Amino acid sequence: MPSTTPAMCNLSSDHTGDFTLLGIPGLGQYHVWISIPFCFIYLAAIVGNSILLYLIAVEHSLHAPMFFFLSMLAMTDLILSTTCVPKTLTIFWLGPQKISFPGCLTQLFFLHYSFVLDSAILLAMAFDRYVAICSPLRYTTILTPRTIAKIIVGISFRSFCVIVPCVFLANRLPFCRTRIIPHTYCEHIGVARLACADISVNIWYGFGVPIMTVISDVILIAVSYILILYAVFRLPSQGARHKALGTCASHVCVILMFYIPAFFSILAHRFGRNVSRTFHIIFANLYVVVPPALNPIVYGVKTKQIWDKVIHLEGTD
Repeated sequence: MPSTTPAMCNLSSDHTGDFTLLGIPGLGQYHVWISIPFCFIYLAAIVGNSILLYLIAVEHSLHAPMFFFLSMLAMTDLILSTTCVPKTLTIFWLGPQKISFPGCLTQLFFLHYSFVLDSAILLAMAFDRYVAICSPLRYTTILTPRTIAKIIVGISFRSFCVIVPCVFLANRLPFCRTRIIPHTYCEHIGVARLACADISVNIWYGFGVPIMTVISDVILIAVSYILILYAVFRLPSQGARHKALGTCASHVCVILMFYIPAFFSILAHRFGRNVSRTFHIIFANLYVVVPPALNPIVYGVKTKQIWDKVIHLEGTD
């Protein structure tokens, strides 16, 4: 009878044990200090996005397509930060933490799903600005509530279809070596690298398909803004051009805050062999909390309708 290797013995039970999240490698003694700004930024993200959702829900004047997409962006940002930050803070305060394999899969799904969905929402908002500036007389007939509902369902379903295979690809892997993750949360490739099996499919799918999806969003956003600029510079007066561009300012700021760090992190992770793991993990942690905290501030300051409602809300207090 052929002998059974230890790896084969473990294959039946490799999903029953817990993983251990270490935190930021090399900075364990500073975790408590790192947690202070991290906690305040997370609270700012929760409060800012909650206020934004409240204003959009209760103010009838904000019941417009642009603000419906903005409310979806705020909800997705809350999911993104809340998926990772509470566990991260627990690690910073109490030391390395265990997470079950199903819990790890759930966390990596919502992390990557939120990222791809954020990108799709930014594309939908670019389409909204394109229609508002290039076809203002047809704005309400094109972006009807029915059309908006279809867009929201479509981008949510697309993001789900892109990310859910990552869960199945990670779930099929045997883990017969270490279960220690040198990170503050579970992400697809980080978990796959712990497996004692070939992970080439995980790497190619996990890196290629979501990134190509996001790159296609970036290309379509760029095309939208090229058409917007072409329409704006054909306007007869400088005041009209300034007003049209002003309506896009907050969206452009959010686009830059989302895509520039994202592509920097992805490229550094893929090609930056001289970049330390500590830097990668610090940057990854900032990415899941800083943009969600800044987005409501940018829209609150740059969008007159929201700023007026915030001022009114403070006045009633």
